[in-house]
Amino acid sequence: MTFESMLAARKAELSEKWADLVLKTYPKETQKVWSRQKDRFQNPVGAAIIEATGELIDHLIEWQDAGRIAVSLDRLIRIRAVQDFTPSQAISFVYLLKKLLRDEFFRPMKKNGTLDELLKFEAKVDNLAMMSFDIYCKSREEVFRFRVEEVKRTQSSLLRKAGLVADVTVDKSTD
Repeated sequence: MTFESMLAARKAELSEKWADLVLKTYPKETQKVWSRQKDRFQNPVGAAIIEATGELIDHLIEWQDAGRIAVSLDRLIRIRAVQDFTPSQAISFVYLLKKLLRDEFFRPMKKNGTLDELLKFEAKVDNLAMMSFDIYCKSREEVFRFRVEEVKRTQSSLLRKAGLVADVTVDKSTD
């Protein structure tokens, strides 16, 4: 049995354990709320984390489509990019998977001489971390751009209300 087939056989269990590790990176109260409620409408963030971890394990096993991997990563990273995490904390969830895999498989694989399969798979996890960093940077740029645009709109609105700026409409039909 290959390492990927062992992962596939335990995918549901491992993705849930990984999601639990990700949720533990949040403050205690947030963990309680997001862990307790499984309904995606009452707990969209918790549900998105659980779904994304399951998808990412599938993608890591297959490792065929970087675009699909990026979409699943993006769902999870967007959640973390808008929160008060440092960049390393935001993408630490990838390394939590590495820790989980070692906790679950290291000893038995070392014992039966197949540890090289785990180490080879960890290279995929490392690549996932690099992809995560790129996606995180792009997401943070987007967040900052939204913030700047909101400040500009607010200032413009305040200046108009104070009578310091006149509303000007441009007739583009004459161009």
